[in-house]
Amino acid sequence: MTAPSTAVQAPERAAPAATPAPTAHGLDARLTAVSDLMDERLTVAALAVAVNTALRVPDVEPVDLADVVRVPAAVQPWRPPVDLYPTPAAALLQRARARLERDGWCQGTTVDEDGARCLYGALRAEATDAAELHDALAVLLDAIRRHFPDEETVPGFNDTHGPRAVFRALDQAADLAHIRNL
Repeated sequence: MTAPSTAVQAPERAAPAATPAPTAHGLDARLTAVSDLMDERLTVAALAVAVNTALRVPDVEPVDLADVVRVPAAVQPWRPPVDLYPTPAAALLQRARARLERDGWCQGTTVDEDGARCLYGALRAEATDAAELHDALAVLLDAIRRHFPDEETVPGFNDTHGPRAVFRALDQAADLAHIRNL
């Protein structure tokens, strides 16, 4: 038995919009229409610029950071040493690294006019005695020669390499001194 079917009517379609018949406009009429359209777009754009710049910061003179802040640009920001190694030479190497981060690193001189130090200068400033300095320099030179076998001295390494290599050498030397119990 089949259910009686109800007729469903399709919605009426709207008649297609009548396209305006092309009118014969001259060049002047078309240019005027485009000019009016562009004027409207420029007005909207000007309004958008006004809204976007409503909270404008007053004009101030730019500040040159070199006049305000005097730190060596190539040195990483200072962080206090976490835990000093318990062995004297390793702790000295770690203190020297902290001094270089705090005061700055330089090349060509032990201490420059801004107080920045070279690798040897930082070790000498932090050493409590000559034996401690000697042990730290020996371990540091050994750590340097692991990566740069032709280096002859710590000051020579400092003057021919950048700060990243210097800090890396100090970290590796501190680890090495701690392992050797120096």
